[in-house]
Amino acid sequence: MNNDRGILEDIFEQTRLLKLEKKLKHNYALVLVYDLLFGQGIQCGGELKQCISKNKTALQSCLARLKIKAKVHRNEDLLPKGALETGSIPRYVRINRIKTSMKAVIQDFKQNDYQLVEPQNISSFVTQSKNSVDKKFMCDKHLSDVLVFPAGTDLHDHPLYVSGHILLQDKASCLPAHVLAAPSGSHVIDACAAPGNKSSHVASLMNNKGKIFAFDSDSKRLTVMQKLMKKASVECVTTRNCSFLEVDPLDVKYSNVQYIVVDPSCSGSGIVSRMDNFIDDAEDKRKKEKRLESLAKFQLSVLNHALSFPFVKRVVYSTCSIHQQENEDVVEAALKANGDRYTLDRPLPSWTHRGMAVFPGAEKCIRASPDQDYTNGFFVALFVKKESEMEQKRTEHNGVLPKRKRKHSNGVVTEPEMSSQSESTNKINNEESMLPLAHVMATSSHDNLSPKKKRRKRNKNRRK
Repeated sequence: MNNDRGILEDIFEQTRLLKLEKKLKHNYALVLVYDLLFGQGIQCGGELKQCISKNKTALQSCLARLKIKAKVHRNEDLLPKGALETGSIPRYVRINRIKTSMKAVIQDFKQNDYQLVEPQNISSFVTQSKNSVDKKFMCDKHLSDVLVFPAGTDLHDHPLYVSGHILLQDKASCLPAHVLAAPSGSHVIDACAAPGNKSSHVASLMNNKGKIFAFDSDSKRLTVMQKLMKKASVECVTTRNCSFLEVDPLDVKYSNVQYIVVDPSCSGSGIVSRMDNFIDDAEDKRKKEKRLESLAKFQLSVLNHALSFPFVKRVVYSTCSIHQQENEDVVEAALKANGDRYTLDRPLPSWTHRGMAVFPGAEKCIRASPDQDYTNGFFVALFVKKESEMEQKRTEHNGVLPKRKRKHSNGVVTEPEMSSQSESTNKINNEESMLPLAHVMATSSHDNLSPKKKRRKRNKNRRK
């Protein structure tokens, strides 16, 4: 029992969990039992949760016997030092501004015997909370809609969470919406949206006004997202089950989109609760590198696609990865491909943990980590369109997107089919766009007259 995996294996053996629950795979059992006994509770649902829940009493009794044998009082005292460090990440609570306010939520917690404290920084809060039984919380120093509670605080059954007034979301994953800074009423795209935390956060910051187009190719995850939107009372989000790479940047539906969030699939290497240390790693180094190469290629393709939308002003790229290959390297490649139109900006000036200096400007990116920031590992980059490029786009299109081209099954690219009425209108728009508006209106009005009335009008003009 010299490590945390050994503790879990002992618990499995003594409770006969894996023999009783044939459907429960070993690796899943490691993660779920850890979450139950040492983490912040089981956060998944369905059949897996049921397998653990009906054995909850036996698992907790076994843990109690192990603590007596080891002569310790706290569950976490059974874990090695490394696991204790990952367990020091606080519980972060995001306020859903669509349903409530920071002031109202603070008041609610105060009425339920929680004490609002004002430590110098989050490090002080974590230190103070370790050996305290008092119910304390603080306002986050960087994000105006985030509260911080001691690690292990379980709020899954709290009325504010159940009703969608608050969301349990790691601070690092709250960064993209704040960095995007889309004003109320904006049109936004969430390129890889499910399970919906970022879309719901952007909607909250936009006061539920505007439009958010959310895309995801996983229908099951999209269903989870739709449930979250309903729970959070988000009404400005439209979901679509497809890959963002299939979305046409010239589709008039997205002509007013000026903000895009890109949070593509990644290795997840920054998420401490993944507990990769508990799971046998059958992959060799070569396979890992190949997987990272594949992920980085996909991430770059999604980011480049987002940067191709003609009227977009700000694009946020984020991952929950610690690897340079998925972070700075992807950003550098995107800048090389789009550097004539976009530049990197430095968001959240008070955030000190920055990108690795592997290319000029990389320090403008944001990094987050458990040891420095008390969050999961995370990365954020902000692309801002150059003002000269924005002015050029406005001049080129006069604020209107060109018509989409469409491929027929034979591969020939053609203009979209239009009715005779549309063709007539399009001809007027093309040929008369340079004429004074009054002249165009007069001409259109004249064309609608009968032949007899046209002759009368010509005679009247001659008399004038």
